[in-house]
Amino acid sequence: MDDFPTKIAELLESIAHKVRAMTVDRIRSAVKWTALGLVLAVLGVLLVFFLLVGTFRLLGELIGVKTAYATLGGLFVLLGALLWSKRIPKATSKVTKDND
Repeated sequence: MDDFPTKIAELLESIAHKVRAMTVDRIRSAVKWTALGLVLAVLGVLLVFFLLVGTFRLLGELIGVKTAYATLGGLFVLLGALLWSKRIPKATSKVTKDND
């Protein structure tokens, strides 16, 4: 009977470790990957933005600003039309009415 308090303490400690492993450790991992994903997404958006600005400035110097606007605008319109044609249309549900 002398080991009973020690066994109870060890049992409570093992339960606490299991609960922590099932909750806090999983959440910590999810929060870490979410934060990393947000940082990478912001850096990706900034990269695309600076590449577009640099491309426009380069084209503006080479072929003129108005022509650069027309060229990049045309490319974006063509890209948008291509993406629009590849989209998956929403399924339309047919509503039928029974005439009784």
